[in-house]
Amino acid sequence: MEIGQLRASNRSRLAELLMATGVFRGDEIDVALSLFDFEMSQPASRGPADYEFVGAFEDGQLAGYACFGPTPATEGTYDLYWLAVDPVFQGRGIGRALVHAVEEKLIARDGRLLIVETSSRPDYGVTRQFYARSGYTEAARVRDFYAPADDRILLTTRLTTRDGGAVTR
Repeated sequence: MEIGQLRASNRSRLAELLMATGVFRGDEIDVALSLFDFEMSQPASRGPADYEFVGAFEDGQLAGYACFGPTPATEGTYDLYWLAVDPVFQGRGIGRALVHAVEEKLIARDGRLLIVETSSRPDYGVTRQFYARSGYTEAARVRDFYAPADDRILLTTRLTTRDGGAVTR
């Protein structure tokens, strides 16, 4: 497995991957792809990106991806917006490798906090367990946010200790 940057040419495979998970609704997939399209259309010279993408590639095929970016109006806080691994490739450590790659990039930028937003729906149970095993803890919950009985859950992990040193995992 190789971790690398996504390119505009990865779009169709990204769409396939998001659909294959069976977790994301059509409108959610549309949002993920619109963020990808927006970022891929921006000139490289514009400065820091609003959204960054990393992919995990198995034999040259996109097996999973992560989308992350700085949280506006914060100091050193970032959001992990999307993380998806094609079910064919799940269980091989790809999700963890992607999260680790994102964390390492942010630590190098003096990032201090990474936030993940997820759902309380039962089909997201494996996702919540994955993040708990990866060192993320529930920091907030908004009841009935997405729909009745579908809470918005915010999970966080510190990228640095309170004294400024990087967390080792």
